[in-house]
This record gives sequence, structure tokens and C-alpha cells, in this order.
Amino acid sequence: MSISALPYAAAPTASSSGRSMGSPGFWRAPFAASTYREIGYTLTSLPIAIVGFAFAVTMFSLGMGLFVTVLGLPVLAAALAGARGLGAAERGRARALLGLEVAGPRIRATRRDAGAWERMRARVSDSAGWKALLFQFVMFPSRVASFVLSVTFLVTGWVVALLPVYSWVFPRYVDWPGYRVFDYTSGGEHHAFYLESPVQIAGASLIGLAIVFLTPKLVRALTNIDRAAVRSVLG
Repeated sequence: MSISALPYAAAPTASSSGRSMGSPGFWRAPFAASTYREIGYTLTSLPIAIVGFAFAVTMFSLGMGLFVTVLGLPVLAAALAGARGLGAAERGRARALLGLEVAGPRIRATRRDAGAWERMRARVSDSAGWKALLFQFVMFPSRVASFVLSVTFLVTGWVVALLPVYSWVFPRYVDWPGYRVFDYTSGGEHHAFYLESPVQIAGASLIGLAIVFLTPKLVRALTNIDRAAVRSVLG
């Protein structure tokens, strides 16, 4: 029996077909647990993306470099097996933090009496393994951007929105008249701007609140990229 004629076995992670949790309302989103689960997803995605990208680049380059020798096939087989494992972990993370249920791809079955070489050939011809490896390449820049944008908007929004709570610290302990926006000298002229009046502080706080309420929308858009990728590539 040829490898191509062999049946497929169901993946052990079979689940529903790509359902995801709904988005909280606009006014509730900055305080909803689901928002912070999504933020947690974008923050943890960066170290995971670094590991996955390094694994994919190293193993693929090594496997293709050695493909002219007898070592190339087992290295590529190990790369695809590892990519499948990373893909399963990604589906689990999406399920826990994004509420996304995606069934794992079917596993290519081999004959029980197949030898190690035949099993490696079956692994290298596994399209789901190649898609899982590709996932680590294509998602790396997106996850770097998601991390940077999520941290920037989350921190900036809350720091500026809560300015009225801690604005008294600057004149009392830092010897500034208020929160320093900029203070520099150029061409012999001193330029400085501080948020010190109640109106200035309140205006800055309103801008911060706007960022706070827009952050969940941004994070949802960023995680929707991952939702689409997990459904289409890892499912």
C-alpha cells in the first residue's frame, strides 16, 4: 500500500469548528476580563513567536541544507513534527485566552509495520506539518507589532487617564510645576511645557480615557489576525 493511499486518523484535539467568544460592549470593554485575556494573549505571543520563528528558521535551513545527504529527511521530519506540536500549543492558547475553538488537522496514518524511513517520508509529505511550520514564519512580524501596539496603548492610556490622581507628586517631590511634556534648550532658547493647571490635567485625562476605551478595539483587531491565522492555517 502506498503512503498516499493510507487513511487519515482523527486528531486528538478535535473540537468545534472555529467558534470564538463575543466582544464586550464599548463602555464595558476596558474593564472586561475578556479584554485582559486578549491583552495577555498579545503579550505572551512575542516570546512564543521568537521561539517558534527561531525553531522554524533553524530546522528548515538545516533540513534543506542537509537534504542532499541522508540526514536531511530526518531533520525535516523532526521540524514538521515539532511544528505540529507548536501548532497544537497555539490552538490551546487560542482556546484559553481568545475563546477560539478550532479542531486540529487530521494525522496522516502509516502502516503498523512501516519502518522508520517510511514513517519519516510520511511526515515530510504531511501538508498540515508544513502549514504549521509556515505559521511560525508568517506570524512573527504580526506578533511583534501586536506586542508593541498593545503595550503602548495600554500603558499610555491608563497613565494619562489617571494623571489627576498622581499629578500632585511632581511639584511636591520632583520639583516640576506639573507633569513635564517637554523641556529642552535649542538655539539658545529654552522650551518647556508642563501640565499644571486643573484644565490642562483634566484635558489630558480625557485624552487618556479615549485611548483606554479605544485600546480594546485595537487589541480585538490585532487578535482577529491570529484568529484568522489559527483557523485557516492550524485548523
